[in-house]
Amino acid sequence: MSNPTTTNASLMTRRTAAVARGIGNAHPVFAARAQNAELWDVEGKRYIDFCSGIAVVNTGHNHPRVVEAVSAQLEKHSHTCFQVAAYESYVELAERLVKHAPGDAPKKAMFMSTGAEAIENAVKIVRAYTGRPGVIAFNGAFHGRTMFALALTGKVVPYKAGFGPMAGEVYHAPYPSPYHGVTVDDAIEGIEKLFKNDIDPARVGAIFVEPVQGEGGYIPGSAEFFQRLRALCDTHGILMVADEIQTGIARTGKLFAMEHFGVVPDLTTLAKGLGGGMPISAVVGRAEVMDAVAPGGLGSTYAGHPMACAAALAVLDVVEKERLCERSAAIGERLRAGFKRMAKDCKCIGDVRGLGAMTAIELIDPATGAPAADVANRLKAEAFNRGLLLLTCGSYGNVIRVMVPLTISDAVLDEGIAIIEAVLSERQNGN
Repeated sequence: MSNPTTTNASLMTRRTAAVARGIGNAHPVFAARAQNAELWDVEGKRYIDFCSGIAVVNTGHNHPRVVEAVSAQLEKHSHTCFQVAAYESYVELAERLVKHAPGDAPKKAMFMSTGAEAIENAVKIVRAYTGRPGVIAFNGAFHGRTMFALALTGKVVPYKAGFGPMAGEVYHAPYPSPYHGVTVDDAIEGIEKLFKNDIDPARVGAIFVEPVQGEGGYIPGSAEFFQRLRALCDTHGILMVADEIQTGIARTGKLFAMEHFGVVPDLTTLAKGLGGGMPISAVVGRAEVMDAVAPGGLGSTYAGHPMACAAALAVLDVVEKERLCERSAAIGERLRAGFKRMAKDCKCIGDVRGLGAMTAIELIDPATGAPAADVANRLKAEAFNRGLLLLTCGSYGNVIRVMVPLTISDAVLDEGIAIIEAVLSERQNGN
């Protein structure tokens, strides 16, 4: 039951007075409870959740197996610090990830608490193994908000503005985007130009790449791109680091998105969906690379927290037992079919794209083809009024990204799709 004296507006007033301005809010709502793909606010209003805590609760809000695992761990102990007194769940989770991560070479894993921490530690591992300082990422990439992850991120506003200077020896190349006319040749040539104009490839330790760009607009890579990128890395002794923080743990229809492309990265970063709502991240990769750092060079007080490890093990069980990779693929097909149907009448939909359940629509001005962030923002706002939570992304803020829990029912999924269609149709008809 909601508290009649507690409203979204009253809590927002308190939030504004007490919380730093730099923490944004996509929706003026305060959650009271959530279950699977639905959320209820403090006033009792129901929302369909097409955000999943930004692609975190792939197994749905409060999945019973995850809740049970966390509760059972809490009864044993809440925290020891793995570096002080280790616990089996950390080791078991590492064993399961190295078993399933792409590639046949021996692998090892380590855990942190956030995706940005995974990126930061991947850079440390790369530099320890290669002895090379340079790192390449891609335009439009998002790798986190801590300082080196921020340098790798390929978007200025709101992430980099006012925080410079950025970490040195970080360079950016174009990411392939068929809709925007950026080819695989353009991307590879962009890296080659960096080698010619900006940094000797012998000084580059790694190339960080998202299998599907997240904040950049839900732009999937291709097998050709990743195969050519792998070959380029091998030619110059550069490591490939796959940032699977958003794409991993069944989000794209595979446990690891790189499985779609037949390419094995040297290191992979994970977070978000791994913990089912609990904060945990990972770096997993070739054992000889992971072991380049001496004891004590990696770690953190809360890293691989016992309850988070328990949650992650439960998440992997749910993904397997409920066949969430297959479910993700089916959700993606259903979403894209619905959006393509809408696009026949709603000319503001310029592109429909995605991989598995990681699906998006790009909104444009039909007259000019220019990015239409205003349309995306109005769609997000009106969908919210009708009980659907959405988020935007893309370099111009004109992409609506869909990140539903993979446990969502078809009925709730279709209900959310219908809200998007109704809002866009009314706009198309001038209502």
